[in-house]
Amino acid sequence: MSETTITNIPGYKAGTWTIDKTHSSVSFSIRHIVISKVKGTFDDFDATFVTGENPLQTSVTASAKVVSINTNEPGRDGHLRTGDFFDAETYPTIDFVSTGVRVVKDDYLVDGNITIKGITKPATFELEFGGFGGDPYGNYKFGATAKTEVNREDFGLTYNAALETGGMLLGDKVTITLELQAALNA
Repeated sequence: MSETTITNIPGYKAGTWTIDKTHSSVSFSIRHIVISKVKGTFDDFDATFVTGENPLQTSVTASAKVVSINTNEPGRDGHLRTGDFFDAETYPTIDFVSTGVRVVKDDYLVDGNITIKGITKPATFELEFGGFGGDPYGNYKFGATAKTEVNREDFGLTYNAALETGGMLLGDKVTITLELQAALNA
């Protein structure tokens, strides 16, 4: 796909943007005991966005601290930090670095590499713009939702248990959802 200039994003500005952590979240969900999904968040994260004159030249770097995992169950959170899952002591962060932005039909896609437990794999986030605008404090911001799905086993997260009723305790696919608000640096 050849790169073109996008001009139809109302309020778009080129520059460096810093994540507003109080108005953003990093969450995930995974199938649990076949019948439902468990959700969680990473409460300590950071991200920087650099938007070019052409939105397709935008770059993203992001990181989440594994020790900040929160599923509202302290015992499970502690287990997720161990070598059975993320091994937070050895691999303290989950990182994403974009490699490109593209438009397919009317959908924005952010391609990049995600690193979990020391293993790097490609990932594509589907991006839904919320828009651009000023807040009451004089900051210029953008909002967006980004979503992707990864196979946890591709990153060495293979812990599981068979259920007496059939099936496995955990599914392989993990949905990652980012609710983003960022401020343009002055």
